[in-house]
Amino acid sequence: MSVKTDKRAKQILQAVLRHGTTSVDQLVELTGASPASVRRDLTRLEEGGLVRRTHGGAKLAGQAQYEPFRFDSSFQERESRFTEEKRRIGVAAAELIAEHETIGLTAGTTTTQIARCIRHRTGIHVVTNAVNIGMEFSNQPGLNVTVIGGTLRWAGAFSLIGPIAIEAISGIFMDKVFIGATGIDPVRGATAIEADEAAIFRAFARQSKKVILVADSSKVGMVSPSLICPLNQIDKIITDQGIDSDALDAFRAAGVEVLVV
Repeated sequence: MSVKTDKRAKQILQAVLRHGTTSVDQLVELTGASPASVRRDLTRLEEGGLVRRTHGGAKLAGQAQYEPFRFDSSFQERESRFTEEKRRIGVAAAELIAEHETIGLTAGTTTTQIARCIRHRTGIHVVTNAVNIGMEFSNQPGLNVTVIGGTLRWAGAFSLIGPIAIEAISGIFMDKVFIGATGIDPVRGATAIEADEAAIFRAFARQSKKVILVADSSKVGMVSPSLICPLNQIDKIITDQGIDSDALDAFRAAGVEVLVV
């Protein structure tokens, strides 16, 4: 692939990442290339598992086509909630990741969106406790991916937990960790439903220079039973425009940077 073609393909991929879906006409206008060239680029990106061709355009590819995942309705149902908001959060989070960094991605639907936004990248070491996130990278040789060991306890969660998982995490130092949560509250901090999973997320936070919480606005103000970490251990929150203004002010007053996308 020529330098010019590679540059154009990256432009096209960035457009799909930012908008979720786009048309050939829009990509022609963006790149200045011919429709035939754009279609060839889309074909190559589809062959790489990065986009999926549609009639007249393309959309961001979904999860890696590992057969057991196809029929997991519980994960698919959670993915379908606030889909557009999670996609925007994923794009914004991916833009914070630099080449040669070691990052953590905890299990969750929003962190899965981050994974999909860096599949085309190179030189990043990804550490995750999520089996499905590991599969997202299964055909992307440019990334170094560590899926920690552990116990796979809950159907549809793809989350590895337990002492083996905590021990594996304790041997790795990360530049940034992106943590999903079922609740984020200005007083109670970040919380999860299951205590065992919260313990894994805490282990990720301990091993990282920066802790970034990613959660759509429906999670703001919610408190689940198990503490992940208090607010003073979170460096940044990435959420969507539906966040309540009072909660936004409270997070910022507590010294937490909040990125609203």
